[in-house]
Amino acid sequence: MLTIKQSATHYPPLDAVSLRQQFPSLHKMVNGHEAIYLDGPGGTQVPQTVIDAVMAYLLRDNSNQGGVFLNSLATDRVVSDARRAMADLLNARRPEEIVFGQNMTTLTFQLSRALAQTWAAGDEIIVTRIDHNANIDPWLQAAADRGVTVRWLDIDPETITLNLDALPNLLNEKTRLVACTYASNAVGSVTDVARVVELAHEVGALTYIDAVHYAPHGPVDVQALDCDFLASSPYKYYGPHMGVLYGKYHLLDELAAYKVRPADNRPPAKWETGTPSFEGMAGTRAAVDYLAMLGDISLSPSVNEPWRDLTGRRLQLRRAMTIIKEYERELSEQFLVGAAEIPGLEVYGLTDLARLDERTPTFAVRIHGRAPDVIARSLARQGIFVWSGHFYALNLLERLGMLESGGVVRIGFVHYNTAEEVYRLLSALRQLASIK
Repeated sequence: MLTIKQSATHYPPLDAVSLRQQFPSLHKMVNGHEAIYLDGPGGTQVPQTVIDAVMAYLLRDNSNQGGVFLNSLATDRVVSDARRAMADLLNARRPEEIVFGQNMTTLTFQLSRALAQTWAAGDEIIVTRIDHNANIDPWLQAAADRGVTVRWLDIDPETITLNLDALPNLLNEKTRLVACTYASNAVGSVTDVARVVELAHEVGALTYIDAVHYAPHGPVDVQALDCDFLASSPYKYYGPHMGVLYGKYHLLDELAAYKVRPADNRPPAKWETGTPSFEGMAGTRAAVDYLAMLGDISLSPSVNEPWRDLTGRRLQLRRAMTIIKEYERELSEQFLVGAAEIPGLEVYGLTDLARLDERTPTFAVRIHGRAPDVIARSLARQGIFVWSGHFYALNLLERLGMLESGGVVRIGFVHYNTAEEVYRLLSALRQLASIK
């Protein structure tokens, strides 16, 4: 069993083998092999408590909001509980800063349309070459509608990280928005989001952060970041298929939302058009509670703990996500050390073991002479689930010159993966690389 190193705050080690028992799907068999789920960047599996929460809502409380009868009042509580849970996970100032939607992409299109109404011809926005297209295309289309200039923040092609040193040269008094990712969903590079926000705010620009890929792998604190908007997807951190948007309350309140006339004009309700997935909200709250369970509230706060002033679930969640981050760091180290010993296997992005804090445990790889989809199919036959292609990081794969040749194989570890699974993956990749 791989466990994390004890930290100065004396967090208990994460026991992935035991935690796996809470995830029914992890016991699937494929051609005589127990499945290895390395497809987490596209969506994680869910614990039994999330399944139970969704089922319980549909069995017992299913109704729309706005009624005075029992089930409708129960649905009101489900929505309120889910909003508070997400506010705790992101350390938002108030639950009303949390907006639920179908997915991050839909929420981003919705907000881009509203935000663009505050722009004028000649204004400028900044997007990046490393982002998922869900945090690029909505802004490009909104800019085209309003005659706004788009500026691009490029990458360092060697490390495949954002070149933040170039950002000050792109910013000016005309900049209205900087949209960037917290971590690349293709290669795992983590962005210094706090620096992006600080630089953007110096010229009066707003910031929109895509935390979809980062959120399963480390603590997110929107107050500390001071970002204006931040989007994530609960199905990437052990919940149901939903999207969540955080926005500073005064911005959600001031912006005009596209909505039907009778709808509530106060945030967050004015941004949640139509009837949402209440069962999804119930599952989201359960997913947050699952994560909180990993952070032992009985531990005494340490002077080294940056969030020692937090209490209750917020403190549990910060501890939990730190434990997860350190455990996954060791999985990453094991993978990178093993991958370096396989001739013909190339890992893209940060591979320096001293810089593991600057990446998530998501790796883009290729084997010389093998098409990415062929590798993915071969691994699938062995019960190893990975993705191949571009993963909607089209601009990044174009920038790297790999889009037309099939993209890359994406391997993503999460906290329910084990050292034994990493070893089995490396053995399979070694065998594929040795085939002439």
